[in-house]
Parts: sequence; C-alpha cells; structure tokens
Amino acid sequence: MKFIGIIPARYGSTRFPGKPLAEICGKTVIRRVYEQATKALDTVLVATDDDRIYDTVEAFGGKVVMTRADHKCGTDRCLEAYRAITTPIWRDQNNTDTVIINIQGDEPFIQPEQIEALMQCFEQEGTEIATLVRPFTDKDSKEDLENVNTPKVEWDKASGIAKMFSRKVIACSDGSHYRHIGIYAYRADVLEKITQLPQSPLEKEERLEQLRWLENGYSIRVGVTEVPTIGIDTPEDLEKAIEWFKWNG
Repeated sequence: MKFIGIIPARYGSTRFPGKPLAEICGKTVIRRVYEQATKALDTVLVATDDDRIYDTVEAFGGKVVMTRADHKCGTDRCLEAYRAITTPIWRDQNNTDTVIINIQGDEPFIQPEQIEALMQCFEQEGTEIATLVRPFTDKDSKEDLENVNTPKVEWDKASGIAKMFSRKVIACSDGSHYRHIGIYAYRADVLEKITQLPQSPLEKEERLEQLRWLENGYSIRVGVTEVPTIGIDTPEDLEKAIEWFKWNG
C-alpha cells in the first residue's frame, strides 16, 4: 500500500485570511504542518490556489502543486493534486493500492503517530475511508462538549466503523463521547468516486462533508488518538498555538 500525504491550503479564509502564512515562532503554519507530515510519510505535497503559498513552500524545499481556486472543499483539492502528480495509466493500475491522506493545513502540531494511526486503519480489509477521533475526558468542560465548532462522532467500537457525525452532542452505545479530528485517508479509487457525489441533505444541515459519504453507503473506519490537537481557525487560536509552542515546542 502506498500512502501520499496532501495538505490543502487556501489563502482565503473568512475568519483568518492568509492563515497558512502566519508564523509560529519563526516558521509558517504551512511549513510546520508539512514538516510534521514528513515525519510519517515519504511523499507529502501542498495543494494550494495561491502564488504566495506556492512560493513559500518552494522556498523551504517542500513539494507543492497549484490547483484551481473554485474547489468547495479540501477533498476536491486533494483529488486534483493527486491527478497532477500521477499519470492516467499509473492511476488505473494503482488506484486500489494507493491511499491519499488529507492533512489539514491548519494543524501545525499534527503528530506522526496520528498519521500512522490512520495508515493502520488500512490494514483492515475493506477499509475505504478512515478518520481520527479523540475521546472527551473529565478535563473537558460541558461547554467543550456542546461546542458546535467541535464535531462529534458516534462509532461502533466492535467494528471500528463510524455511524454518525454531528455538531450536536452524540454518544457511542456505552455513553462515551468522542470528538472528530478532521484528518481523512481515502483509497484513491474511492476518492475519485466521492468527489462526484452531490451534496446530501444531512451534509447541508450539519455542514459536514463526511455525512455525504455515509449517506451514499461508504464506510468510514475510525482510528483513535489520545493526542490533543491545536487547530488554527482564528487569530486568537494562533496566539494560543504560539504560547503552547513556547512551553512545549
């Protein structure tokens, strides 16, 4: 099985324009994501729609692909980047043996073991798509659990398959709660198919694209991580990330 890490990175962002180029203690967010990903993967590239990001990645020696600006989500951008670095003949021969890992461009402290946990999901026969979850603990507040900006996951612990994603509070059958970590891995042939699906009603309601895949019969295997993540959605998040790095970097 061949694994390819792709980091979608847009310049435009409603809450934080230019986020990939923001700096955390001397390195841009996109560089930190890239360097973390290369600790687990031999092949990593950034997929962007902006010359500034493209030039920045090239300057630090990273691999980067320019993609269209009109993609609605990172999944679509990943497919275009995958097609850009492979030939049609290669894809025909290797689509079922290649896995694309969609690594969020705003997760500068993603850990190699988290990426490896996703890769291990494909040791299970029949895995089509995989993602990560992290349990809520006693240290998490009620506000953390109820935060609509933190998607939650209900999954079957016996099969390891996700049953539901929601911004509302949902629980597994044993009453435990898990947050969704927005990193995905897809078999390349499955990625080709799910990008052709129209938006589903539940996806529109929850604003979670993975619900489209579930509603169309695709299974999503769950990998579990205990490692906290620090996503950057706003300038305030960046300040928190800088403080965290000063103490833990």
